[in-house]
Amino acid sequence: MNRKLFVILLLAFVVASACVPARKYQDLETSYQSTALENEQLRSDKHAAENRIEDLNDRMTQMNRELRLLIEDTTRLGSNIRNLTQNYEALNRTYQLVQEQNEKLLAGRATETQQILARLQETQEDLQKREDELREKEQNLNRLMAEFTAKEARVNELEDILNRQEAVVQELRRTVSSALLGFENNGLTIEIKNGKVYVSLEESLLFASGSTTVDRRGENALRELAKVLERNPEINIMIEGHTDDVPLRPGASIRDNWDLSVLRATAIVRILLTHGNIEPQRFVVAGRGEHLPIDPAKTTEARRKNRRTEIILTPKLDTLFQIIEMN
Repeated sequence: MNRKLFVILLLAFVVASACVPARKYQDLETSYQSTALENEQLRSDKHAAENRIEDLNDRMTQMNRELRLLIEDTTRLGSNIRNLTQNYEALNRTYQLVQEQNEKLLAGRATETQQILARLQETQEDLQKREDELREKEQNLNRLMAEFTAKEARVNELEDILNRQEAVVQELRRTVSSALLGFENNGLTIEIKNGKVYVSLEESLLFASGSTTVDRRGENALRELAKVLERNPEINIMIEGHTDDVPLRPGASIRDNWDLSVLRATAIVRILLTHGNIEPQRFVVAGRGEHLPIDPAKTTEARRKNRRTEIILTPKLDTLFQIIEMN
């Protein structure tokens, strides 16, 4: 009787042990799918933003081309006006000569006088026609000059905004470098690319191999960065996780390198939010996995450089986009 009871209890224990991993696997599967959807949306948003910046650059190029054409048209129109003025002066001199001749012939040459008067009338009509044409061209010139002035003002406004944004990026790079002075060149690099500040942190500064928990030294660096981000609310923040191309061990709680890169990026966001009063909507989180390496070589050194997290800081372009939409 005791032996049968023992067997029954053993079977119950085995069945219970098997159910727990199954439920845990299902939870992880659901979490992974949700994270993948969020990651896909983030890539789509990033792609749309890059397309919009590219459209902006195309619009600026087109406006500069139109400006050059307008200046060339204005130069040609000015030359035409000078020629018309010279023609007018010549016609006026001719008119005066005709008047003088007409006065001499009025006494006894009525027929010739009528012919001269007819030619004079024709000359006056032609002169009036030319004056009307000149006036119309002057009006067109004024209209073109007004359009040129308006376009030049828009171009100057856009250039001013771009210059101010470039100054913001330079100042942000200086501020971040100053705040992270003790970490730069010790697993942390800061550079400007495409109008953005890239803060790149090597895995050794933040995580143990395969881990998503930021160590104390990395947290100290992020705490200083959070202070800078809190003081600059006009800066958008993207966190990108990157791994090497070595697959994770089978059976690990983290499914693959995609999963690892996303979890590391979100871990950094949580630390920045904890140590700084930063609006969460300023953050975009992305996991790149092994698919955007710095060095594609299959060496230990290349893989070490590829295991990193990049914090990309971008000034808000709302003002620039508003100007483009208005035009």
